[in-house]
Amino acid sequence: MLVLTRRTGESVRIGDEVTVTVLDIRGDVVRVGIQAPRSVAVHRDEVYRELRRANEQAARSADSGAALLSDALRRRPPAGEPEPPPPV
Repeated sequence: MLVLTRRTGESVRIGDEVTVTVLDIRGDVVRVGIQAPRSVAVHRDEVYRELRRANEQAARSADSGAALLSDALRRRPPAGEPEPPPPV
């Protein structure tokens, strides 16, 4: 981790396209401005972690849905053959 000291109005560059500027300091609260292209996602850490958790959960749901669909398709008779009667 790189640790820097910046004053209000000073910036840090990340690569060629991202600039982080200290806008205001009040006590233990620091306001920063982040200038980045629209193609670069910028989120607060807690929002990023929630998005990631939701995406992982959705992927697991999609995996289980795909497994259910795959099982159902495997049980279907080939085209043109009648379906067996449901179990009693």
